[in-house]
Amino acid sequence: MAWTVEIDKFAEKQLHKLDRSVQKRLLDWLAERIEGCKNPRHFGEPLRGNRSGLWRYRVGDYRIICKIEDEKLIVIALAVGHRRKIYRH
Repeated sequence: MAWTVEIDKFAEKQLHKLDRSVQKRLLDWLAERIEGCKNPRHFGEPLRGNRSGLWRYRVGDYRIICKIEDEKLIVIALAVGHRRKIYRH
């Protein structure tokens, strides 16, 4: 069974605020590494504290914050942004 990626509306808004080349880079990264992989946790790091249960993917200076739903084999992108700003929400 392969994993799929969904992008939350909030993350989609954040993504559209970024430069087109960054948007393409982030979406390509998700498509190449997460969609169809056996274990999406292999590419990320778990978050701690009040964001426990969420996962972070590093793509250069940008971060993708995701929720992994094992029972549905879905990775939901909740937030996207530069590493300097992403953890402030």
